[in-house]
Amino acid sequence: MSETDQPIVLAERDARGVVRLTLNRPRAFNALSEAMLAALRAELERVASDGEARVVVIAGAGRAFCAGHDLKEMRASPSQGYYETLFADCTATMLAIQRLPVPVIARVHGIATAAGCQLVAMCDLAVAADDARFAVSGVNYGLFCSTPSVALSRNVLRKQAMEMLLTGDFIDAAEARARGLVNRVAPLESLDGEVDALIGRIIEKPRVAVAIGKEQFYRQIETGIAEAYAIAGEAMACNMMDEAALEGVQAFIDKRPPAWKRSA
Repeated sequence: MSETDQPIVLAERDARGVVRLTLNRPRAFNALSEAMLAALRAELERVASDGEARVVVIAGAGRAFCAGHDLKEMRASPSQGYYETLFADCTATMLAIQRLPVPVIARVHGIATAAGCQLVAMCDLAVAADDARFAVSGVNYGLFCSTPSVALSRNVLRKQAMEMLLTGDFIDAAEARARGLVNRVAPLESLDGEVDALIGRIIEKPRVAVAIGKEQFYRQIETGIAEAYAIAGEAMACNMMDEAALEGVQAFIDKRPPAWKRSA
């Protein structure tokens, strides 16, 4: 089967509820075309309605994770209205990741540039191969990476983000980890094992606690400290009333492992 005959985003779900979404334009380094953005958002919406999903992994086919927007496609329709619609669609896809009730892990190899780096930054967690490289390189072509800067600046310190944005220079996987853009780095041949180890640590926790925690984490981080504590306090109170938390606390008191239900 040729590349054009395959779905532009490959989706598979295992018995544990782990959903793997693979960007599938390898010859274009998985550039985020309009069709790619729409397909990725559709898959994320399916996950949002799947009560058995536990974790999403976003990966790239071929030699790279994602090279950002499809510049050839962008150049073919040079109008401000078109560009505003394109970046609004990209924003909707990025926010869909944050709004999912389950964690999203970026599995990164090769390059992650511009909106591809933005995609890494928007995922809740990221695991990179030691050969991975990251850049917000639009400035090299006269296009400052303004929308990627939103996600980047929420992952790394301001001056580090500005240096990347102003120079367009690449950083390697080790530097990306040091700056907080990725969580873990592994040799390429061990990358899937490292991702699976992280998945295993997540899915042993109650789904409802993870969902509540993720939602309040992003709500509170975008507000002032007083409102953040109010949001967090409300979330913890709701979480504490959930069956999974009640069982977990009682198990701690009883000095025994918690007996969580599979769907919790």
